Order: sequence, then structure tokens, then C-alpha cells
Amino acid sequence: MNPLADKLADYVNFSPIIYKAFSEIDRKFFVPIGLEKHAYNITPLPLADNSTISSPLTIAKMTILLEPENVDKVLEIGSGSGYQAAILSKIVRRVFTVERICPLVKEAKQKFEKLRLFNINIKCDDGRNGWREFAPYERILFSAATDEIPKELFAQLDENGFILAPINKENKQIITRFYKNGKKEEIEKCEFVPLKKGIIL
Repeated sequence: MNPLADKLADYVNFSPIIYKAFSEIDRKFFVPIGLEKHAYNITPLPLADNSTISSPLTIAKMTILLEPENVDKVLEIGSGSGYQAAILSKIVRRVFTVERICPLVKEAKQKFEKLRLFNINIKCDDGRNGWREFAPYERILFSAATDEIPKELFAQLDENGFILAPINKENKQIITRFYKNGKKEEIEKCEFVPLKKGIIL
């Protein structure tokens, strides 16, 4: 049994489809070996190269703020363990996710295959490049904090879409929505690992 969806519902206002996604995707499958007993805690857990699998509460908030229902394509920057992409795969038609740590990409691919999540596409690359081949995207989600959004990613954004990202601002991070027309909307404080350059083979 996966008790996390009910636990998270005490903190956030889930729509039925997002609640169902969190019920169907078991976080235990995505945490590192040896940390399974912590899978249902509302805490981040360590991954390779000082990366983390975010707190499930953070994942829940970002998923809700992304407004993914009735969306065709989402691009995620920073796949990590693959947990966020797996959640989104139950809500949107196609998920594209980019991770700079190649061993994490290999592990995530294996997890997606075992769970038969065939609408997720993942690759190892510097996330700041996005994934131009399949653009435009209705939503672009950053799962790592950045000082600014690369112009390349605005170029890959659908005219009516938005980018959701943790932005570094005055010694804190703020979840912010960016629109194609230049508008932006600051939402709330958050805590993410930093977006890094390059790839790790």
C-alpha cells in the first residue's frame, strides 16, 4: 500500500487526477537502496553528486502549480530519481525529462520500463539546453534552482505555456512562473538543489 497520497492531502489541495497519480506512483520505488524505510517521510533524500530526491511535499506543490491537467507535453529540467516525471506521466500525454548525471538517467530508464511508463522520454544532457527536438512544450518545469531562465528554454516554450522554476533571489529561492510574453509571477519560498552546468558520465 502507498500511504503517501493521503499523507500529502493533509498539506495540499489535490485535484482528483493529481491525487490518483500520487496514489499510483510509489515513491519507495524511486528512493536509493537502503533508504526505502524513509520513502513515505516528507523529507528529501540523497542521490548521486549531492543531488536529491525532493521532499514529496515539494513534488506535490510543484505538480499542482504546474497545472498539468489536459496538457500534451511537459519538459522537466533535472530528472533526479525520475519520481517527478513518473507522477507527471500519469497526468499529461508525454513527458520529456533531462538529467546531467548519466548514471541517474540509466537507473530512471530502468524504473520507467519496470513500471511500464512508456510516455516518458529521458536523456542525459545539460538541462540548460532543454530538448529542442520535441519543442514546443506547454509546460517546462525546473527541478533545480537557477539564477535565471536560459533563453534557449523560452524558445522551446509554447506561446500559451509557462515555465515553473525555483529562482535564486536575495539569499532565498522563490517558485516563479514565467510566461512567453515576459510576464512573471512569484509564488512562494522553496528549497531545491542548484542547477549545475555540464554532464557527469
